[in-house]
Amino acid sequence: MKTIVPANRIQNVQEYYFSRKLREVAQLNAQGLDIISLGIGGPDRMPASEVIETLTEEANRPDSHSYQPYVGLPELRKAFADWYNRSYGVTLNPANEILPLIGSKEGILHVSMAFLNPGDGVLVPNPGYPTYSSVSNLVQAEIFPYNLTEENGWEPNFDELEKLPLERIKLMWVNYPHMPTGTPASAELLKKIVEFGRKHSIVIAHDNPYSFILNSTPRSILEIEEAKDVCIEMNSLSKSHNMAGWRVAMLASNPQFIDWILKVKSNVDSGQFKPVMLAAVKALGLSNQWYDELNAVYSERRIEAEKIMTALGCTFNPDQRGLFLWGKLPANEKSAEEFCDRILHSARVFITPGFIFGSNGEGYVRISLCATVEKLRKAHARIVSAITN
Repeated sequence: MKTIVPANRIQNVQEYYFSRKLREVAQLNAQGLDIISLGIGGPDRMPASEVIETLTEEANRPDSHSYQPYVGLPELRKAFADWYNRSYGVTLNPANEILPLIGSKEGILHVSMAFLNPGDGVLVPNPGYPTYSSVSNLVQAEIFPYNLTEENGWEPNFDELEKLPLERIKLMWVNYPHMPTGTPASAELLKKIVEFGRKHSIVIAHDNPYSFILNSTPRSILEIEEAKDVCIEMNSLSKSHNMAGWRVAMLASNPQFIDWILKVKSNVDSGQFKPVMLAAVKALGLSNQWYDELNAVYSERRIEAEKIMTALGCTFNPDQRGLFLWGKLPANEKSAEEFCDRILHSARVFITPGFIFGSNGEGYVRISLCATVEKLRKAHARIVSAITN
């Protein structure tokens, strides 16, 4: 019998760092070590009560359990369109400019499959969300990392970009407020990105899940004039509405792009659960009070996270937005992974090393705000004790 081997596309894809690391954390917890995890950006709070009530009521209906449209319910598309108009001042046609998704992560695959042939070039931020690279590898595209550095404000260096073989590049991933650095987008930056995409006929995919977290000026790339010609924007209810496990997201673009992406999506899934979609409609209609109360919680947590960063000897930009705090290691620390492992085993606190987001993330660490104030204070006390001892 011949040796069975996987597809070539698997060779360049590694197990997700958090998948591997959380197994280690689980083993330490099984030994009774009570690890405080400040690694994953998974909201720990509940969705709004009326959202859960809608889910429960609709799940009890006998007509709620059949297959649903690949393009989602009309009510959901309209709710997304109203949300965009209210939040960003962006007008979207719910009939043909919005496509609901079973999570943004799945949307990254749909977009990549719709636009990238094997060997096509794709621009991926360094540092950036690791899934941009792993999905690009899965579709056998050629990755061109583009540098984001602290010296350049974690924004693209367009002079560097212009030196790349842009005639081979079809897609560019962008993400502001940026994960992991928390850098917010200015209108000027978004305008430059749109102009770059139009100049070189490159599709700009803007991943925008953090714009409502600790951010007083949410922005959409679709605010920019003529952005729809080349831009796709993904958004999600995972962070903004504490609905990470519900897998409710969307993308918006021009009708032609939506049609191409739908060709992929309709061959991958069979629509979303109707009660989930109707509950999402309820979530999208929540008043500003919801966001204010959510951000009041994250503001308290952010204060404690900054104390932890300071105790670790890290420096950070206080203007960061989003669900994390990004800090620069002391100059004498050579490896973010070794630093985080040392904190894990000495203080029993798990924080994320920046190298997992790309080579430009080396020398940095990230703390998630998805832990209670009490846990953050406990983590701070443990770290102070471990460092002083």
